[in-house]
Amino acid sequence: MIKEQLYEPFSISVETLNEYKGRRQTAFFELVYILSGTGKKMINGQALDYKAGVLFLVTPQDTHCFQIETTTQFFFLRFNNICLKSQHSLKDNLQRLEAVLHNANQRPCSILQSDTDGPLVGHIVDTLIREQVNRDVCWDKLTLHLVNSLLVIVGRSLINTLPSPFSDRQEEKALDILQYIQANIYSPELIKAERLGKTFGISITYLSRYFKKQTGKTMQDYISHYKTKLIENRLQYSKMRISEIADELGFTDESHLTKFFKKQHGSNPTQYRREKQQLDPAGKE
Repeated sequence: MIKEQLYEPFSISVETLNEYKGRRQTAFFELVYILSGTGKKMINGQALDYKAGVLFLVTPQDTHCFQIETTTQFFFLRFNNICLKSQHSLKDNLQRLEAVLHNANQRPCSILQSDTDGPLVGHIVDTLIREQVNRDVCWDKLTLHLVNSLLVIVGRSLINTLPSPFSDRQEEKALDILQYIQANIYSPELIKAERLGKTFGISITYLSRYFKKQTGKTMQDYISHYKTKLIENRLQYSKMRISEIADELGFTDESHLTKFFKKQHGSNPTQYRREKQQLDPAGKE
């Protein structure tokens, strides 16, 4: 398997291929837009037909490759957390992308589900390619804004297509609560029961019963599980210090995060990072 790294906030490339060699796993996010051609996208052992106009998101957990049927031109936007954090306007988008990481049973489908998003993404991609080629005055600043716009569209699409832990008889308010928690996981004060109750007009007692009935988990168990997944992702795929992770996710200090993680995971953050690096030394950023 080919292990790929990214040593800059983001990179853009266009490749025309008749063959895609080897399965790949990355230590970063990757958006793949099909400019032309047909074939199959293989991701985590599942397959999906592709054609021009299809957009895929690949996360650091995914093993993927392409089975090319006709000569295909790919647009690749590769990016990491540094890219996302460099723009305050992308904070919510980062949370949407990490929600994908949290939901391991995602299907390898195109993330463009809206009829209006397809042409918009196509226009942005064409402009990005043109700016990369021409490199006219301020091309780098314009490129950053275009990348920002593309990721915001992706974030909007993802929030509408993410699987959730609810049963098939999902209620609209239940989905709203779940999405609210995902969007505000970095702000503990916003996901306390009292705040949620006020936001959704539900008493705290009823909210707890309602959430447990819809998800099969208590709200605190769901939040703890979600935070644990985010911490695992940072320990495995970034060089962030534990104190930085604690600050980002709203823990009082490094000790607070360590106690939380050990209770949830059984090992402390340092041990977890060391074990993952020993199992996959090529996967470090």
